[in-house]
Amino acid sequence: MQDEDREVVDRIRAGETEAYALLVRKHQARIRSFCLWTLGNAAEADDAAQEVFIKAYRGLGAFRGTAGFSTWLHRIAVNHCRDLLRSRVRDRGRTESWDALREREGEQAEARISQDPPAAQRRQLQEALAQLPEQYRTILILREGEGMNYQELAEFLGCSLDAVKARLRRARSELVEKARHFFDPADVQ
Repeated sequence: MQDEDREVVDRIRAGETEAYALLVRKHQARIRSFCLWTLGNAAEADDAAQEVFIKAYRGLGAFRGTAGFSTWLHRIAVNHCRDLLRSRVRDRGRTESWDALREREGEQAEARISQDPPAAQRRQLQEALAQLPEQYRTILILREGEGMNYQELAEFLGCSLDAVKARLRRARSELVEKARHFFDPADVQ
């Protein structure tokens, strides 16, 4: 599969620019999903995914092919979403805690929890993810949201399999701790 992507990249570099649509169609759903999990807003995720593909197209000259195209593309997505989150935090001043949200929104915050469970739970999970350090949020989204295996994560992160496993263990543990603020304690393990 990586060889197919490299062949398409070679075709684009040779002047067949319309071949880029093949890469967009192939990777669009995963990149958008990553952006959605990271940003927590569908409209922002659509815009971010589009920007990721524009940045990737403009940066194809920098693609060396030592890692897979998908890995390279996800790195662009991580960096782009990180920039968006930083600007969001600057705009907001800081990420809100559950207590601050409840104090600011009052009963509306409580009502959000009692909404349609799948939508409310997804939003709550995204809020808990947003409170994690970036490295933990990224590895969890790539593993649990994008389905990357340990080997792909090791390649993406540039570390050993043992380091991936340890980081995932710490990330999951911290997510459970953050999630306690959003879910019924009986639902959080």
